[in-house]
Amino acid sequence: MLPFYIAGPTGSGKSAVAVELALRCNGEIVNADAFQLYRGMDILTAKPTAADCALVPHHLYGVIDSNSDFDAASYASLANRCIAEIEKRGRLPIVVGGSGLYMKALTHGMSPLPSGDAALRARLSELSLTEKVTWLRQLDASGAATIDLQNPRYVERSLEICILTGKPASALKSDWASQQEPVFQGVILQWERDVLVERIAARSLAMAESGLVAEVAALQALSKTARKAIGIREIRAHLAGETTLNEALEAMQVATRQYAKRQRTWFRREKGFQSVCLRPGEDAKSAVDAILSLFPDLLTQ
Repeated sequence: MLPFYIAGPTGSGKSAVAVELALRCNGEIVNADAFQLYRGMDILTAKPTAADCALVPHHLYGVIDSNSDFDAASYASLANRCIAEIEKRGRLPIVVGGSGLYMKALTHGMSPLPSGDAALRARLSELSLTEKVTWLRQLDASGAATIDLQNPRYVERSLEICILTGKPASALKSDWASQQEPVFQGVILQWERDVLVERIAARSLAMAESGLVAEVAALQALSKTARKAIGIREIRAHLAGETTLNEALEAMQVATRQYAKRQRTWFRREKGFQSVCLRPGEDAKSAVDAILSLFPDLLTQ
């Protein structure tokens, strides 16, 4: 029984669609959002509600301490075990999230790239982002043109691969990808840009009303990975008296829209997903109707 994947940008309603699909198809939900893995960030990361979790089993939500770093390889190890257990129970694993790299670790498997090197990462951390980007362009101009150069994590990882292997990271990734023929079923939820912007704005306001500020204030030590969650920097600026709450929420919305744009770009490149285009007024039930029209065999698994 192959897992079914529900991908899409933040704010697209993936969690609600996953619950509805699980109810109709005897499924269990597996998280593929890098930040929803962390404990203590329920509101900030829009984790499924307690009511939704009571309807169908949810896995890999809030399972990592917020002071722990995490990566795609660690995620794949956890998720693959979880998926295998769901399959043994004769149920459909429904993998849902917007972290493209984590999802690809499941659909394609992990590429044979070198693991992290602590000494090299310490060396790279001493360089400015501009210096790292310049170095990466020298070692792998093609790869530098395809990644978000404003994201230090992506730049450092690409540099790390180039330095440790002596080869361009993009060439290694291309060679690996050309050998892969992944077989998987999944959809990308899509909304018109203006509608998604409205959904993101509404969600940020709902977060504030649900206790977002208090939740961020309660967070203690955060790992390098966890502190990248959208909202932490913005709300901490408000807590420090540097911005008003409205200014912090507006900054969150801008960052979220930018992240959603990167997600759309990522998933457009991924073959194997079917697009489900949603319109104002549609809900999780109508989205699942569309999914089942594309994948009727889900009802018989």
